[in-house]
Amino acid sequence: MLDRLKDFIHFMVVEKGLSKNTIVSYERDLKSYIKYMEKVEQTASLNDITRVHIVQFLNHLRKQGKSAKTLARHVASIRSFHQFLLRERATESDPTVHLETPQTERNLPKVLNLSEVEALLDAPSENSPLSLRDKAMLELLYATGIRVSELINLNLEDLHLTMGFVRCIGKGNKERIIPIGKTATNVLELYLKDGRSKLISKQNQTQSLFLNHHGNRLTRQGFWKILKGLAKKANIEKDLTPHTLRHSFATHLLENGADLRAVQEMLGHADISTTQIYTHVSKMRLKDVYSKHHPRA
Repeated sequence: MLDRLKDFIHFMVVEKGLSKNTIVSYERDLKSYIKYMEKVEQTASLNDITRVHIVQFLNHLRKQGKSAKTLARHVASIRSFHQFLLRERATESDPTVHLETPQTERNLPKVLNLSEVEALLDAPSENSPLSLRDKAMLELLYATGIRVSELINLNLEDLHLTMGFVRCIGKGNKERIIPIGKTATNVLELYLKDGRSKLISKQNQTQSLFLNHHGNRLTRQGFWKILKGLAKKANIEKDLTPHTLRHSFATHLLENGADLRAVQEMLGHADISTTQIYTHVSKMRLKDVYSKHHPRA
């Protein structure tokens, strides 16, 4: 069974061009699925797995306290796997055909208001190379709405400051060109001049845009640690995630009258329904403002 899983993962990497994080997620989910089928259901091959077996596996996950979102992700992984097996004629049928996906609650993304954004962007106030880097990263995230994984994978050649845009490779290996505002451009120029030039080592002439104190490409974990420290410094009590500035970027654009399709393109969403959640955030914020300030609210 694990040999077939290797074939599937290879297919997802080569044919689908999915991100590393998505591939890792697929592999982890399916390894636990196969282990359950072998040890608990004692299925001899993938061809012996039925819909009942899969339902039993999902019940097993529920008993472990897994959320509906986690269950839905497992179903998506299992369904893709069995569809692949059927196409490759490794199995005779697809047991996921009538399998229902667990309903998940769609939580509204948490966003910062303008004063909180300004406080966070002003938190790296020193003139040290690391502080210049941190400010450049935050300004770029808020200016473009790119994902943190896209941010840390940027190279020097992806930045076109004279023309005012950044090029990034998103999910599914899709390229996006996103405009950068004047404020972010000025901060990035300062970082390149007085920050990155001091962080890079003579031994490692990397093309990575954002570097750690060793002169290597900054990691996602490294950024997350930096963000938590800056949020504390800015006295922001909200529970920040690496996606918070991306959510704030989209919400603030829509609040100021931006076209939904344009925001979808900048965010790199394949489906506009994913972008539409930010319109709900805007409505909730308007309702909150009304409740606080209208004399008869």
